[in-house]
Amino acid sequence: MHPIRLISFGYLHLPTGPDGSPAPPAADRIEDVRDRLRDPAAARDILDLDGHHPRVQHVVLNTPGARELLANLADYADLPTGPRRIAIGCAGGRHRACGLTEILAHEPRNRGRQVAVEHLHAHLPRVLKTPTGSRTTHPEQETPR
Repeated sequence: MHPIRLISFGYLHLPTGPDGSPAPPAADRIEDVRDRLRDPAAARDILDLDGHHPRVQHVVLNTPGARELLANLADYADLPTGPRRIAIGCAGGRHRACGLTEILAHEPRNRGRQVAVEHLHAHLPRVLKTPTGSRTTHPEQETPR
């Protein structure tokens, strides 16, 4: 079986396409979890962490709907003529997308697949929505609500 590439990304960091919408990375399946899974960044103790951290992965995995999504993606990755690339995107790419991608990588590996993981935006500062659009900031610069 061919190797599989798992990519995490943040929609708010993507360049826009000709129609003005974000242009996600090329993949056989693109999973947009922005509206599907609650943003774990609301858990203030993980703001300065990313999805590589076990605490973030625990929060993401215990978000309603996450386990079902991961099972579906693992089954999809295991199809005989299955995908070569799966991309998972959330708002900023730090928490949900990165954490899900890291967790997902274990299943195909456990089934004997070669898996390459690429995180496009996990290293970037958080992106916060403001009334005038989005801006990139460091968590310590955010004012408490």
